[in-house]
Amino acid sequence: MTGATMSVKKRMLLVGGAGLVLAAVGIGYTVAAATRSPASAYAAGEATPETDAGLYIRSSDGSVVVQDEWDAAGEGTPPRTGTGLGCFRFYAAGDAAVCLNPKSAFQPFTTAEILDSELQVTQTLEFRGVPSRARVSPSGRMIAWTVFVTGDDYAGTDFSTRTGLLDTETGYLVDSMETLQLYIDGKRHRASDVNYWGVTFADDNRFYATVATGGKTYLIEGDVEAWTAKTLHENVECPSLSPDGTRVAFKKRVSEGVDDPWRLYVLDLATMEETALAEDRNVDDQAAWLDDGTVAYAVGEDVYSVPADGSGESVLIAPDAATPVLVAP
Repeated sequence: MTGATMSVKKRMLLVGGAGLVLAAVGIGYTVAAATRSPASAYAAGEATPETDAGLYIRSSDGSVVVQDEWDAAGEGTPPRTGTGLGCFRFYAAGDAAVCLNPKSAFQPFTTAEILDSELQVTQTLEFRGVPSRARVSPSGRMIAWTVFVTGDDYAGTDFSTRTGLLDTETGYLVDSMETLQLYIDGKRHRASDVNYWGVTFADDNRFYATVATGGKTYLIEGDVEAWTAKTLHENVECPSLSPDGTRVAFKKRVSEGVDDPWRLYVLDLATMEETALAEDRNVDDQAAWLDDGTVAYAVGEDVYSVPADGSGESVLIAPDAATPVLVAP
């Protein structure tokens, strides 16, 4: 790294806890802070962003900070270091990161900043909608995002999302995944109500996501190169692939109403066996894996973790926080 390029660690020390304040969307749309994306799942792969290892979260003022400890918060707030970023949704993996923010306009817009391994902006994209989810493939090559185009809450039935992909190596941009060739039970499915959200990457080509159509939601496995996807399991929303690639954490709809509709589960991809996790509260989030045995997620304005095998109990790991993503040492 040249002297002209300041390292993230040095910039963190200079910036301290100060972050950019999250801009408000001035058009009547509301986006609950509790729907953090985690930003994140485990940042797997050979390379990780050139930042200090730790749990990256969005604090209550909208700034992205690094929390060095995440086993349990206990009393008070663990020490945190600022990054200089302000993001409504943040995710990092490999040698890239993405920062999503709402933008005030006559219609709701989202600004997506694509960041390099030093958290420097390399590309800025804008698209219609309110930011909801964000993911990066393990290598950092592929970026995905989901925005609400109409509505602002997954709990109801009157919402529509748009999910896009960016290949940072080739610059190829998919504005909407609705052009995917979708197969349900082995049959090509064409319908006007197809709606995708919550991408999670296995690698630079294979991914999982949620699709809704015909009043049902499914887990899909997708292939970027072939631009096809097939359904694997019903009633799976906001999947998050485990570091070892064998399971997905997801939110399962257990009630048809809009009050407390979801519980947190893990699905074994080999057996399609579901395991209910030891969190009995409503979880409207895309869970984040801290390791192969632990997932993190937001409830209200705090981030918790819970064992992925259904045992134990939930533990507060980051108060006044959302969008967790673990950058491993």
